[in-house]
Amino acid sequence: LKTLESAVKNRTITGDLIIHTDLGSQYTSDDYNQRLTELHIRYSYSRKGCPYDNAPMESFHASLKKECVYPVPVFEDYETAAAVL
Repeated sequence: LKTLESAVKNRTITGDLIIHTDLGSQYTSDDYNQRLTELHIRYSYSRKGCPYDNAPMESFHASLKKECVYPVPVFEDYETAAAVL
């Protein structure tokens, strides 16, 4: 809910906004879905056990990890990690 509220605060919400997520408990909770309804945001979920529904984002995260995360055993601090990413 904190992330959703931050997004709403920092982004323009249009009448046709759809949030697409996996079926994680944080996204299927009553509180989260109630807040989406209050904000007039529609939601869409990936099918259970089907990572291909979100393939572009999964591919991006895999590339990011291979190029920026795995080569560094431990980041010195948050600022260094943020700069690399």
